[in-house]
Amino acid sequence: MASPRAARAWTRRQFLVRSASSLAIASLATPSISRAADRPQIAGGIQSGDVSDGSAVIWARADRPARMQVECSTVESFRTIIASACGGALPDADLTSKLLLNDLPPGQDIFYRVRFDDIAAGAAGESRIGHFRTAPVAGQSISFLWSGDTAGQGWGIDVSRGGYRSYRTMLDGRPDFFIHCGDHIYADCPIPSELKLPNGETWRNVVTEEKSEVAHTLAQFRGNYKYNHLDQHFRAFHAEVPMFAQWDDHEVTNDWSPVGSHDEAGYGDDGTPRLVARARRAFFDFMPIRDVGARKGRVYRKIAYGPLLDVFMIDMRSYRDETWNKGDDRRGWILGAEQLAWLKRELAASRATWKVIAADLPIGLISLDAVALGDGPPDRREHEIADLLASIKRAGIRNIVWLTADMHYTAAHYYDPSKAQFQDFEPFWEFVSGPLHAGSWGAGELDDTFGPVAMYQRGCSAAQGENLAPCFGLQFFGRVDIDGATGVMRVTLKDVDNRDLWSVDIVPQPQARPAMVAQHS
Repeated sequence: MASPRAARAWTRRQFLVRSASSLAIASLATPSISRAADRPQIAGGIQSGDVSDGSAVIWARADRPARMQVECSTVESFRTIIASACGGALPDADLTSKLLLNDLPPGQDIFYRVRFDDIAAGAAGESRIGHFRTAPVAGQSISFLWSGDTAGQGWGIDVSRGGYRSYRTMLDGRPDFFIHCGDHIYADCPIPSELKLPNGETWRNVVTEEKSEVAHTLAQFRGNYKYNHLDQHFRAFHAEVPMFAQWDDHEVTNDWSPVGSHDEAGYGDDGTPRLVARARRAFFDFMPIRDVGARKGRVYRKIAYGPLLDVFMIDMRSYRDETWNKGDDRRGWILGAEQLAWLKRELAASRATWKVIAADLPIGLISLDAVALGDGPPDRREHEIADLLASIKRAGIRNIVWLTADMHYTAAHYYDPSKAQFQDFEPFWEFVSGPLHAGSWGAGELDDTFGPVAMYQRGCSAAQGENLAPCFGLQFFGRVDIDGATGVMRVTLKDVDNRDLWSVDIVPQPQARPAMVAQHS
């Protein structure tokens, strides 16, 4: 199976020391007084994202208005600088700054150095070092992780219980990148100081004012993201592993839709609920995500990661018909016509061996909030999925794998047309993981419309009850390894203690016909 990549030229210990990712939580909440107190400091962690073969996004946040300076090198000493960029960190973006670095060498470990300079005096603040790996050239293996659901149901940072332990475990696996399938925050779930556990013990959270109530203001939404940066494992992971970010519902509010979710602030001139607009702005302020297409703030996009892999990040929230998947007209949609056409076009154009669709919701688990309604032929939102699956078959596109989170348990689903009500598609896999750090739930019920079979599932038992705290160990992520020589994909479902729960090797199939040329957007 996947051959191990060459050992890094640096160790995790060296990296943590150099990047200062293990700063105490108190130093983030209230910067300590020092000789450098009059210089701009980094408030929280540093992040990279949307890494391709020659570019990457770098993100950080300052503690005051400043100018972010980024330098990149292929050596940790920074003896040779191969790229640099600068940009403002201003109050309008809550002192966050994002820079796109281009013309990077493919298949390389890249070290980046971030600092903030005082705008008026030019005084340089502290520097921190991060790392990412650009997309490989032919013959190189790939490993990446996926999961979702962070700080949900009031389960925040309990330092005595190890904080966000999943991030520490994931960092130990040294992946090339990480797909976060959504629910980076739970804007609708305040974090109290204490929660009672079923065994009689007490869970004690780090608390902040901005996480003390349901988010409505832009400052409160931003405060949800800042809360995560208080965890040392979260900071260490994101400094070293680039993230491909998408969103789900809790970045706004539970089960939100573009027409059915609003607060007393009402709607903007364009008809968008101001609640959603504020949440979207905070998401883009704090995610290392590049702007794509003509529509600013678009979440769905393709990330090309070398000849073996294209990742399609889709958005199942922004274009849906309504909050609930129900109605007497039998019509519904969850991707929307524009996004569906884009996905068909880009899948047909892909030359990569594997096409991973990163979805914020599963397609075969029954949920009024998602796609599946129950056994039977396609209905409402299922028509969109049937259209997509049939078009994939007609175009002769092979080697598509769906990855998702949201359900707060882990599972492997094999979609078999011979067991389906709708049969005009090729078999495919869907893998579910999460939560990273939230309440755990039991396994859900599958819908036979597209013939999913649960090959594995793990969640809470009936005796344990739902919303089980993270300290009970039912926190999950998935790992994907693609062998550079054979192209075989191994998918492994893992838990917070890095145990391999289940795995499968998927052999790539030849394309049925040459891919068409896409009209990129």
